Amino acid sequence: KESLRAFLDGPVSSYDTDRNRPDLDQGTSRLSPHLAHGEIGPAQIWRAVQDRIASGQASEDAAMVFLSEICWRDFSYVLLYHNPQIASENYNTDFNFMPWRDSAEDLKAWQRGKTGYPIVDAGMRQLYETGWMHNRVRMSVASFLSKHLLLPWQHGEDWSWDCLVDADPASNGASWQWSAGSGADAAPYFRVFNPITQGEKFDETGDYVRQWCPELKDLPRKFLYKPWEADPMTLHAAKVKLGETYPYPIIDHKQGRQRALDAYDTLKEKRDAA
Repeated sequence: KESLRAFLDGPVSSYDTDRNRPDLDQGTSRLSPHLAHGEIGPAQIWRAVQDRIASGQASEDAAMVFLSEICWRDFSYVLLYHNPQIASENYNTDFNFMPWRDSAEDLKAWQRGKTGYPIVDAGMRQLYETGWMHNRVRMSVASFLSKHLLLPWQHGEDWSWDCLVDADPASNGASWQWSAGSGADAAPYFRVFNPITQGEKFDETGDYVRQWCPELKDLPRKFLYKPWEADPMTLHAAKVKLGETYPYPIIDHKQGRQRALDAYDTLKEKRDAA
C-alpha cells in the first residue's frame, strides 16, 4: 500500500508518457511484484486510483492508462482460466506450423545480454541482476527473441520464470504470446520492434543503456544504440572494441526482420494447406 500511495502522490499523473521511459525510476508503479505475490490486489488499486481521480488529485487521462494495464493483467487471468496451457501452447494454433529456429548459442547470447543491440542487452542484464525489467524494454527483448532470432517464445517464458520477481502464471504466458503474435489480441506478426529506434525513442537521456551496458557509457548518444556505426576514432575515444569489449550484432536488423516476415509467409502457406 505504501508503494501504491507513493505512486499516486505524483508519478501517476504523468504515467501515460513516462511509462515508456526506462531511464526514469519513477515512470511506472513497480507494483507488479506485490501483485504477483498477493500483497495487494487489483480491486484495491482500482478503488485507490478512482478515489484520486474523483478528488482531482490525479490526472484522469494518465490514471486511466494505468488502470488499463491493471485490466490487461486481469484479462490475462481470463485467458489462463479458459486456456490452462497458455504458458506452453500457442493460443493461436496456426502458430503450431511456425518454422522456429533452434540455436542454443543465440538463446544464450540473448539471455546474457550479449546480442550486440544495446537496448536489448541492457534489458536482459537488468533482468538477470535485479529480477525486474522495464515494461517497454520487455516488449523489445521479447520481439527480438521471437522475431529477429526466430526462437520459440516458450524459451523466453521459461527464462522469465527463472529471473523475474514478478513472474505471474497468467501475465507471463499472455504477454509472451502477445509479443510473438500467437496470443489473443496479439501484436500483428509483421510488427517487428526495431531494437535501434526503440532505444533512441524511449531511452531519452541514454542513462538506461549506460547503466546496464557500462562498456558503452562514453559513446556519444548518436551511436549509443548502434555502436557498429561509429567511426574508429569515436570507438577508440570511448574505449569500445567491437567484438571484444562489446559484441557485434548477432544478426542484422533488416535481415532479421525479413527472415521473420518470410517465416510468417511460410506459416500461412502451411496453415492453408493443412
